[in-house]
Amino acid sequence: MDIASLIGILAGVGVIVHALATGAAPMISFYNLPSIEIVLGGTIAATLLAFPLKEILRIMNVTLIIFKKGGTDTLGPYVNEIVEISRTARMGVSELEKSKDSVSNPFLKDGIQMIINGYTEPEIRDIMESRIDNREIREKWEENILRTMAKFAPGFGMMGTLIGLIGMLVSMGGDSDPSKTIGPNMAVALVTTFYGVLLANLFFNPMAEKFKSRIEQQTVLQNMVIEGVAMLYNKKHPLVVREKLNSFIPPSEWERDAEGGGE
Repeated sequence: MDIASLIGILAGVGVIVHALATGAAPMISFYNLPSIEIVLGGTIAATLLAFPLKEILRIMNVTLIIFKKGGTDTLGPYVNEIVEISRTARMGVSELEKSKDSVSNPFLKDGIQMIINGYTEPEIRDIMESRIDNREIREKWEENILRTMAKFAPGFGMMGTLIGLIGMLVSMGGDSDPSKTIGPNMAVALVTTFYGVLLANLFFNPMAEKFKSRIEQQTVLQNMVIEGVAMLYNKKHPLVVREKLNSFIPPSEWERDAEGGGE
């Protein structure tokens, strides 16, 4: 579980609930079912119109990914793993093949398998870089869905506000006392805008940003793996492997082999 995402959602909802509870208006006045239907239903309908159905159905998976611990926040362990494999790679392809099953990262395992299968270094780079490019395209589709929903939600909030204002104007022309109808109708109209802004800024936009961050982290990791696989192919010394891969991580995470000396 990604603690930051969980804390962010709980803190955001908590702050808003506290503000509503301590405000002058009762909390029940912020609940309006037709407003929810207009904003949420309209946003979903417009998103279905904008994207293929199969992409929309992946939104639930996207949400789970956002709240799942990323696993690539710290790249140091991956550097250590590649360095350890480099010691084996220098002994030959047969020894490298024996260590393949213990590799934790699937992208790294695929790269090692290509070495075992006799691919050249340019071929390995080309295939692995192509996989990165296509993964980014697929995942940015999901990010774009969330950003599109963030654009639609306030728009449908405004639509609900217009509907409420029209109802208010109609009631002013009737037999009822305008002083008793304008306030409640205006409040209902503005609640719809509130829902749209809330969904866009507390859920859809932050989720899109978190997903974008995950995409970038995964890309950095996979680019590091490509460099590592290239050095495994060329049977580079573990010290060289570590020094090269350290460039992908902050200096505070650098480790040194005993025979490597200081910085």
